[in-house]
Amino acid sequence: MKINGFKINYSAAEIKKKVTEQMRQVVLIDSNSEAYKNLAQGDKKALQYLVNAARIINDVALEMDHPMNLVQKQALEVAAEKSPYAANTLRLFNSLNGVAGSNGIDKEPVEIFEGIHQFVGRNFYPTDMDSTELRTTINKMLDAGKVDEVRKILSARTMVRRDGDLLKAIDYTEYFADEFAEIANELECAAHFATDELFKDYLGWQAQALLQNNEEMDILADKHWAEMQNTQLEFTLSRENYDDHLTPQLFSDQELCARLSELNINPVPKDMLGIRVGVVNKEGTDLLLKFKHEMTKLAALMPYADKYEQNVGAEKGLKQTMVDVDIAALSGDYALCRGGITLAQNLPNNDKPSLAHGGGRRNVYHRQVRHSAESENTQKILQKLVSPELHQYYDNEYDHIFTIGHENGHSLGPDSSYQTALGIYQHIIEEHKADMVSAAMMPEYVKAGIITAEELKSIYVTWIVKRHFMKAYPSDMEAHRMADLIEYNYLREYGAFGFDADKKLHIDFAKMQSGSRSLLEKIIEVQLSKSPEFAKQFVDRWTEWGEMLQYISDFKQSLGIRPYIEIKTYF
Repeated sequence: MKINGFKINYSAAEIKKKVTEQMRQVVLIDSNSEAYKNLAQGDKKALQYLVNAARIINDVALEMDHPMNLVQKQALEVAAEKSPYAANTLRLFNSLNGVAGSNGIDKEPVEIFEGIHQFVGRNFYPTDMDSTELRTTINKMLDAGKVDEVRKILSARTMVRRDGDLLKAIDYTEYFADEFAEIANELECAAHFATDELFKDYLGWQAQALLQNNEEMDILADKHWAEMQNTQLEFTLSRENYDDHLTPQLFSDQELCARLSELNINPVPKDMLGIRVGVVNKEGTDLLLKFKHEMTKLAALMPYADKYEQNVGAEKGLKQTMVDVDIAALSGDYALCRGGITLAQNLPNNDKPSLAHGGGRRNVYHRQVRHSAESENTQKILQKLVSPELHQYYDNEYDHIFTIGHENGHSLGPDSSYQTALGIYQHIIEEHKADMVSAAMMPEYVKAGIITAEELKSIYVTWIVKRHFMKAYPSDMEAHRMADLIEYNYLREYGAFGFDADKKLHIDFAKMQSGSRSLLEKIIEVQLSKSPEFAKQFVDRWTEWGEMLQYISDFKQSLGIRPYIEIKTYF
């Protein structure tokens, strides 16, 4: 079957298997949910406008990701009315939120249509541009004195297009002017009905930021967003830069980096946009706040804390809000379910200017996502791969506790200049750092009485079994999974855990604590080096795929894995 002249890459039977046997659902809240029913009438009306904004941003993200996304999706929607084959293909498209993407299992990306491939710079850059041409063109433009244009090209908020044999940058507010104006209108309508004054104020600032080519407006919107601790509704315009794999390759050219540094130009990968809408859950939020109160103390305990400036601690104090949210909509970047889906976020990221201008951060946790975690094969995995005395400690709820430590960990450690300097390795190293902050600092939460020593064992067991028992060798672009692989190899070599003759897991809990601290020190050393070469050596050293990992992977795959995710939205 062809869609817009492009043949579907899989047979009808193969597509059907992917969306039935290999797809799981994340079910978001609906109008019957207690979270929604408990809202004031004004907030119920506001929520619908916010969901409308989420739908619009999805088209923006599709355009950022691939130039063929929108036309192929529209054609699939038409064909799906008459063809079950096309309808199932549309479900796969919506899971990936695009024409192609990783599923976290197969080495090669899933490509829905023959002849339509992913691009290293997505659609942020000309799709036929590689790193060599980008470096050459940037140097040529600097030679011609086009410094300001280069600064725009290498910023997080521009689409880059050819301009003869040079390049030009188009700010998001101009490239997506129509879509941004629609979203701003939805936010202004939501602000009219919302009952919380801080939330109204934030929506107003965010609407204005979408309408103006002015970074100062983004800064003000981010600052207001990060201050909302007690609002009823959650709305986030997410900006993260994991998808642009072209800009980070500039850091491999030391001469060009030195030249850019002299001109005070810091290349930042492009932001992919998404929107999250939900209702704040008070009980879940109260738990988060218990962990929040320890963060300034943890900042002082970070390795090499005297060698860099942190955004947390000392005279800066702690500017961070945290909420647990019942989710009503996840769109755009959030809906790129390519091998996984986001459990929680700590934003703004370190590269965002609001942090440099005194703004704070906000952690948001996705209740419906974490509650959708697969558990039907857990007992089989424990019986096959884990020593019996450890079974009592495995509990999915402790994965949530570890995630709290991980997200808090993003607020600690060296700032964005140390992270971006690592080029294509920056995300692997940063996600790994956040993991190790969580693992190494968990004993401090025991001392504070937030968790018990027995619960600490549950956190470590669940972390190893859930995250480090990997289902497949990760690609270089899967930052979280590459981090898991590093941790598995280091902690096993350290003696923190191992396997007996029956290939069952055993854990030395004392070494889990000391080994986690040791690994955290090493990862901070990598960030402080600002060296892509040092980062590469570190990653290469600790990402071996050994015999035991293959054994685990084979067993998990034999149980059946559902790598595709369908987000069920009702509003």
